[in-house]
Amino acid sequence: MKVLLVLTYYHPHVSGLTIYAKRLATTLAQRGHRVTVLTSRYNSALPAEEEIEGVHVIRVPVLFRVSKGVIMPTFPFLAWQLIRKHDVVSVHLPQFEASLVGLLGRLAGKPVVLTYHCDLQLPRGWFNRVVDGVVFVSNYVAGHLAQAAVAYTQDYAQHSRFLSRFLDKVQVIPPPVVMPLPDPAAVQSFRVQHQLADRPAVGMAATRLAAEKGVEVLVEAMPRLLSVLPRLKVLFAGQYENVVGEEDIYRRLMPRIRQLGSEHWEFLGVLSQAQMPAFFAACDVLVVPSLNSTESFGLVQVEAMLCGTPSIASDLPGVRQPPRMTGMGEVTLVGDPEALAEAILRVIRHPDDYARPRRLIEETFSLERTAASYEALFESLVGGRMEANQPVKVGE
Repeated sequence: MKVLLVLTYYHPHVSGLTIYAKRLATTLAQRGHRVTVLTSRYNSALPAEEEIEGVHVIRVPVLFRVSKGVIMPTFPFLAWQLIRKHDVVSVHLPQFEASLVGLLGRLAGKPVVLTYHCDLQLPRGWFNRVVDGVVFVSNYVAGHLAQAAVAYTQDYAQHSRFLSRFLDKVQVIPPPVVMPLPDPAAVQSFRVQHQLADRPAVGMAATRLAAEKGVEVLVEAMPRLLSVLPRLKVLFAGQYENVVGEEDIYRRLMPRIRQLGSEHWEFLGVLSQAQMPAFFAACDVLVVPSLNSTESFGLVQVEAMLCGTPSIASDLPGVRQPPRMTGMGEVTLVGDPEALAEAILRVIRHPDDYARPRRLIEETFSLERTAASYEALFESLVGGRMEANQPVKVGE
């Protein structure tokens, strides 16, 4: 089967969406499918075409940017050529070009499957509100044109302002998770390096320091935590300096974080995939205190659980599902530092209450399961056994 993935950013750009798409594309290629990715050449230093782990990547030249989006005049022509050559089109939203891809898919007689990763929420300002509205309309049109829409969880689908309009097309497929077993020696080395001996560690893993990630909630919870656990330390993994569009949150938080001192808060920077198992395993608990629906699940929660570390998540649709599905963590009120602090204290004080066998987590979340579910959905559409508005059930 020839599968075309369409998304604005792809590897080497790093975000939850691009990690998801790369894992899906690579695994489908490994399962014998011919996979092509159509994306933007957001960095002119990147090649226009290349093979990445068996996936053919085609990058469209970018004329200029609009907020986080890109304008690609030649995109319609390349998209039309590629759509006609493939059996099925997998479009990853939010994406400005979604409606165009949906229309071209209809004209070419090729099924289109949308994967909705999260709601778009740009920084404040009238211009960004206009951009947000334009992208939503494009996604909405694509929703009508597509044959199916994939969501991470039913919970998020029912509450999303986009997916809730297309519940008759929604297929729930758990996201792809890859996390090797932590190496005990690497974990011990990590603990020594970051001075974690005889002290509890709270982990937070994000692609970047951004307002919606809820870092401020954790900062505000620190006085309560340190009053009970004076040696507690926070480890933040991810980009924290020079994050485009997040200058305000950086300016507001850094003075307060510096007051805590390196003894209680350490920025680790961007960790490699090889470093993540030791990071997760070295922490007593992972926190995902997200503030809005730009976070739809939080893959890092499952990754941490596979390393034996429970997670505390905000009570947001989708984000709250990993702790609820596994029992390996807690859910707290959105934006409530006191509730977050108390949940952290409970998990650290009673770790056995949140321990679960790794195999139970793997039974629900795995890369192979995700790829097989997409494969089943694609094959049902390509084979003509599924009509629009009559979804087959894959995943749970």
